[in-house]
Amino acid sequence: MNTITSSITSSSTRTDTISDSMALYNTTALKCSKLITQHYSTSFTLGIQTLNKKLHFPIYAIYGYVRYADEIVDTFHDKDRASLLARFREDTYRAIDEKISTNPVIHSFQLAVERYSIDKKLIEAFLNSMKMDLDKKEYDDNKYHEYIYGSAEVVGLMCLRVFCENDSTLYDSLEAGARSLGAAFQKVNFLRDMKSDFDERGRVYFPNINYLQFDANAKFEIENDIQKDFDAAYEAILRLPKTSRMGVYLAYIYYLKLFNKIKQSSTQTILSERIRVPDSKKIFLLVESYVKHRFNYI
Repeated sequence: MNTITSSITSSSTRTDTISDSMALYNTTALKCSKLITQHYSTSFTLGIQTLNKKLHFPIYAIYGYVRYADEIVDTFHDKDRASLLARFREDTYRAIDEKISTNPVIHSFQLAVERYSIDKKLIEAFLNSMKMDLDKKEYDDNKYHEYIYGSAEVVGLMCLRVFCENDSTLYDSLEAGARSLGAAFQKVNFLRDMKSDFDERGRVYFPNINYLQFDANAKFEIENDIQKDFDAAYEAILRLPKTSRMGVYLAYIYYLKLFNKIKQSSTQTILSERIRVPDSKKIFLLVESYVKHRFNYI
């Protein structure tokens, strides 16, 4: 049984029954997070499937949690999003303190937090970035880096806690690389989603960028910054445990492919459509990544 869903053994029949029921609840909650991941992201679902099986549920738990927080600020525009996010934050900390939640997404997340000693500071940074999305439309350099840290880098660090399986020395040595990978992913998302972010939400994440005057020089500078993040992340990926290396490498390769496609696109294309990698190409990248990982060609 996966360690995140294991229950305490007891000789008492009643205790055994309670323990079995709690294990069932935990597993059901974790399966909800898995379902969320499968419905929202084929890319991350493919990546998770290549991880060692014992890591699947905790990573699903993290993805499901951050996905639903993002939905609150980006989707529920006809609702009181500030109140919903405040309640989500309150429910999160209560669940972590009490080790239980009737919200399956939050419950599965707190299981991962408990099992892998995920720092509350990472969670707070994430929730603060989500709060910024409620009313922030333009970002200066400081707010830009603060937002990327909270919305992406700390998510990478949460996952790294799982990948390192509570090996603090390994975690510390890979922390900078994990942050770079999260930053690269987020910045690629910003470029890919420039049109929808501006048209639907009035947002421009990149500092000192006028959306209506976005040109090749501005795009080139952003791409150079992203490339530095990818380069730094790659070095850390090579030092990940084998249980997680291929899954992270696959996500890296997918985003690198998307990034290269964006680099080859004009600013007019970026501002008029959402660049994507076809599902057929994702499958090819999965097979290619497996072969490279299997024969140590990464």
